[in-house]
Amino acid sequence: MAETFAAARALIQENICSLEPETVDLLNLVGRVVAEEICAPWDLPRWDNSEMDGFAVKSADCHTFAKLKVVGYIPAGAAAEGISVATGTAVRIMTGAPIPIGCDAIVPIENTESDKESVTIKRPVQIGDYIRFCGSDINAGEVMISPGTILRPAEVNLLASFSRLEVLVHRCPRVAILSTGDELVAPGEAVGPGQIIDSNGYSLAAAVSEVGAIPILLGIARDNIGSLTEKIAQGLKADVFITSAGVSMGDLDLVCKVLDGAGVKQLFWKVDIKPGRPTAFGLKDGCAVFSLPGNPVSSMIAFEELVRPALLKMMGQTKVFKPFVKAALTKPLYNETGRVRFLRVRVVESSTGLIAESAGDQNTGILSTMIRANAIAVLPADRTEFVAGEEVDIHLLNPEHVLDAGSAKVGNS
Repeated sequence: MAETFAAARALIQENICSLEPETVDLLNLVGRVVAEEICAPWDLPRWDNSEMDGFAVKSADCHTFAKLKVVGYIPAGAAAEGISVATGTAVRIMTGAPIPIGCDAIVPIENTESDKESVTIKRPVQIGDYIRFCGSDINAGEVMISPGTILRPAEVNLLASFSRLEVLVHRCPRVAILSTGDELVAPGEAVGPGQIIDSNGYSLAAAVSEVGAIPILLGIARDNIGSLTEKIAQGLKADVFITSAGVSMGDLDLVCKVLDGAGVKQLFWKVDIKPGRPTAFGLKDGCAVFSLPGNPVSSMIAFEELVRPALLKMMGQTKVFKPFVKAALTKPLYNETGRVRFLRVRVVESSTGLIAESAGDQNTGILSTMIRANAIAVLPADRTEFVAGEEVDIHLLNPEHVLDAGSAKVGNS
């Protein structure tokens, strides 16, 4: 009996854990998930400093058009020892330079007129103007990055500011990928009668890389016990093992039989979805095994909806499912399958929200429709017709490809 879509997702997530942490250097942290609590070793800023190029002053001296004597200069990177601001004086200062004794405000250079000996104040000045105070950003001992944080360039900047050169992050899974079938030939090989170029291995490897995991292509296993046994033994050494084809009802669909013989505990064999029903999931000694359909579109959609969230969890992420967003249909859609149906759609943004239309022929052998789609409409199993204007749930495949309706033609072009 096939699992429901929700039950299949839940079973996978219940049996997947974040991988152990590893130490990664600063230049390779973007996109990784932190596995430790990182506290500030010192205050940031480490000392009171100037936000602007200008003049360090006593605010009480700075009525409009006050003229102050310039008694010193503090460039960025210099110390302020021996320099102070007395009543009626000012010190020229650069951005980032330490605040001298006696100063309680900075006047930006654009708010002054000056020569080598004096400066005239042209705008009102308040205590604390343009001073970055010690610890005003982060205090020593403060938690600045929590476990589970996905590191972006901003966090890398912060780590570098504290000279943190390495961080513990969750390890990225090694994902072995195996295509199966006597009819397959590798890309670049001569194609004979009845033969098909193996594209699934490469599309799945690309999808694995896009998530941030590490793909390992095992090539093609033939439809016999010996070939499958050898290749499957290699695949089970990885953190995740994905097979493509060989799990439906055909006489030569031997993958499940060989997986069972290798000791893989199957948690489900089929899922009530279209496309992607012949998708299986099992476990063997910490290796998560996904058996996907051989049809390229079915394989890619099953990966997107079932495998991708598992890989994200293994890498330490907590929000692993793409959120549903609503899009209004321009034309009716139908689901007469009795299963959750995934339809490839094109979505554009209009003045009233997102609008969606079929990306074309929904036959799972039509790869070009997958190319045109930037979203998947997820239609529930208990309804058959969805009328024009109705809002349906969608998963955006490429949010950056959602165009403005005024500049994009929506249609089955």
